[in-house]
Amino acid sequence: MEGYLHLNNNQSFLGQWLTPPPKSQIEGEIVFFTGMTGYQEVLTDPSYKDQIIVFTYPLIGNYGINELDFESKKPHVAGVVVYEATNHPSHYQANYSLKGYLEKWNIPLLGHIDTRTVVKRIRKEGTMPAFLSSNELDCKHNWVLPKEGKVTKVTASTNGCYGNGETHIVLIDYGVKKSIIQSFLKRNCWVTTIPFQTAFQEIKNLKPDGIVLSNGPGDPKELTNTLPNVKKMLEHYPTLGICLGHQLAVLALGGNTKKLTFGHRGANHPVADLKYGKVFMSSQNHSYVVDEESLLKTGFEKRFVNLHDQSIEGLTHKVLPIQTVQFHPEAHPGPADGEYIFDEFMNMIKAEKRSVIAYA
Repeated sequence: MEGYLHLNNNQSFLGQWLTPPPKSQIEGEIVFFTGMTGYQEVLTDPSYKDQIIVFTYPLIGNYGINELDFESKKPHVAGVVVYEATNHPSHYQANYSLKGYLEKWNIPLLGHIDTRTVVKRIRKEGTMPAFLSSNELDCKHNWVLPKEGKVTKVTASTNGCYGNGETHIVLIDYGVKKSIIQSFLKRNCWVTTIPFQTAFQEIKNLKPDGIVLSNGPGDPKELTNTLPNVKKMLEHYPTLGICLGHQLAVLALGGNTKKLTFGHRGANHPVADLKYGKVFMSSQNHSYVVDEESLLKTGFEKRFVNLHDQSIEGLTHKVLPIQTVQFHPEAHPGPADGEYIFDEFMNMIKAEKRSVIAYA
């Protein structure tokens, strides 16, 4: 059955529904992902909440969907657009086809779309509102998506506890990925995840050795009311900010963020580590970046740089034990080149413990 992708620039694309057509039109911000693999992790990453994702690789679904690589319990995308999706995955761990998995969750999959042309439009004009529909539109498109808080849709409602290691990590859940938690568990940590609205006194009562500000969806400035709480965390505990958490750390200390034209989404973004003078590939998913000019009075120093557009990919603080990264060091999907960030953070926590003991 025919289906349509309608962009807010008055352009429409005709395709074919690969899942049953939705009963009503599906709206969302349209974005694209450049990785050849990793579609399962993308679909279940809370940072993609309510977005329509276009996969640039022409054939998606080759290895199916397994039970191991979910980043959360369910997919978060509003819809999926591909050129072609296979119905016959080939992998010994596959439990579903891409089509079968999306159909299970009533998420529409639109295929036979000229994804190359769609992505070129997004790159030229930026991410924009879009609709998936079974109907052809004969009027000009002028949609505005509602600006409701996406983080409130993906944060946990209660605390979670994982592992029983020696180092206690309190992870602020803005839409955390499972693999971030696992990255700490394999480093002999026990992790407590808490809703992002949790008051500082409650966090203090948990007696963390370190704080992690997680990834998550949307504009960081929608969380302005939480910044005083974030600032207290930064001033009292060693802190690692990842993606949205990186942006919130900067906002909390007086910096600024801005929106990119079409964002960074993929498992193949080159990043330079200015500290070690090396370049590595990274996994990314974000629309917003830190404004470098705003860092002057924050105490932050630039450490990581995106080699595509020179935007900031990570910071260290001159005084406080804070490290932040815009990319995803847990690398699900993507290369594991940046995983050493977790080791550096663990060393930062150990150093802070030694200094406290020495001072005492």
